Amino acid sequence: MRNAELIFIPTPTVGHLVPVLEFAKRLIDQDDRIRITIVLMKLQGQSHLDTYVKSIASSQPFVRFIDVPELEEKPTLVAQSVEAFVYDFVEKNIPLVRNIVNGILSSPASDGVTVKGIVADFFCLPMIDVAIHVNLPFHVFLTTNSGFLAMMQYLADRHSKDSSVFVRNSEEVLSIPGFVNPVPVKVLPSALFIEDGYDAFVKLAILFTKANGILVNSSFDIEPYSVNHFLKEQSYPSVYAVGPMFDLKAHPHPDQDLARRDELMKWLDDQPDASVVFICFGSMGRLRGPLVKEIANGLEICQYRFLWSLRTEEGSSNDDVLPEEFLDRVGDRGMICGWSPQVEILAHKSVGGFVSHCGWNSIVESLWFGVPIVTWPLYAEQQLNAFLMVKELKLAVEMKLDYRMHSDEVVSANEMETAIRCVMNKDNDLVRKGLMDVSQMARKAALNGGSSYLATVKFIQDVIGTKP
Repeated sequence: MRNAELIFIPTPTVGHLVPVLEFAKRLIDQDDRIRITIVLMKLQGQSHLDTYVKSIASSQPFVRFIDVPELEEKPTLVAQSVEAFVYDFVEKNIPLVRNIVNGILSSPASDGVTVKGIVADFFCLPMIDVAIHVNLPFHVFLTTNSGFLAMMQYLADRHSKDSSVFVRNSEEVLSIPGFVNPVPVKVLPSALFIEDGYDAFVKLAILFTKANGILVNSSFDIEPYSVNHFLKEQSYPSVYAVGPMFDLKAHPHPDQDLARRDELMKWLDDQPDASVVFICFGSMGRLRGPLVKEIANGLEICQYRFLWSLRTEEGSSNDDVLPEEFLDRVGDRGMICGWSPQVEILAHKSVGGFVSHCGWNSIVESLWFGVPIVTWPLYAEQQLNAFLMVKELKLAVEMKLDYRMHSDEVVSANEMETAIRCVMNKDNDLVRKGLMDVSQMARKAALNGGSSYLATVKFIQDVIGTKP
């Protein structure tokens, strides 16, 4: 009987909602006592989530969704950083979420269901106020990696000793427990270089320490050193490495042209195994014209087959920014598309390399399918992810580690060509073999007896108790 309920509070963006829901499904599959209620806040510009939510709601009988009413007072748009804006948005939603949780707890439990705890996304850490108010255990779901958590632990510790902004010298290197190598300041998340972003991160870092436990979308098999650091840590909340998690079925995106998708997949079917490099910078990775030209020139010089998911800056089209007659010159060895079905593409046998912005969801997908990455981070914590993949785990080819989306730096065609040649080189065993080993271990991690499966069992036992 499903008599133990967990209340999930995700950040309402697709990159955060998908792994949270995948974890919810895993809990339900793994333990027949659990059912999940998702409390979903409304963030402007995210209406495309409705289709995805409806598909989950109709296919998962033990997951229900409760919509939070839209805010009457919209969060301020004067925030310098996205992180500060989202923090403000979450704080403003606390009274609305508290009302919903109170309603869940006070409704007659005729079917004998007991709410056992709240699981909130990393950005929703301020919701710990709701858990404290109703005396429920509070766990955090971190959609990124254990290395990021180690950085946040370091940030909270350092701030407690010195509350002044610590990102002063971009050439500084930090000794962060949980990392094998010294971490250059220049690969820290972009928010830490902006005053209100830094303030938001410090508040989040401190709130981490007040949680009952932290769920990480990674596994011991992917990040052994960092996960082991937290397993030995007595003075920090319990950390459960329950990943990697992503949507293997990858529901179609509303921006997706399904006829174009079929055309792309047919083109991939016609290419030799591991012969295509895939270039994609995520849903927010819009590139300036000069960069687009350099990428195009690099692709033309290197002569490899390519599939390029190209999203240019607002107000410009592909024709405006691509070199003249580029598509004529590359002929049928290249394809350019807008929004692309990334999971399907990475799963395809003809794809042999991936030039990526290093968002953690994209890295998880590439690890799963064993497709080596060329690192080109743009925003958020992607620089730290790139550093982790190249320097700590040695699972990616370095092109850039500290690139920022709004910088004036231009990545040259020669840099692009060199990186693609390196990642597509079948003799590059260092990255390719290590990646295949980790890919196999990551897949086994979620199976019965695997490291992520056991971490999930431990979480369930800690929150709900052992089965009778």
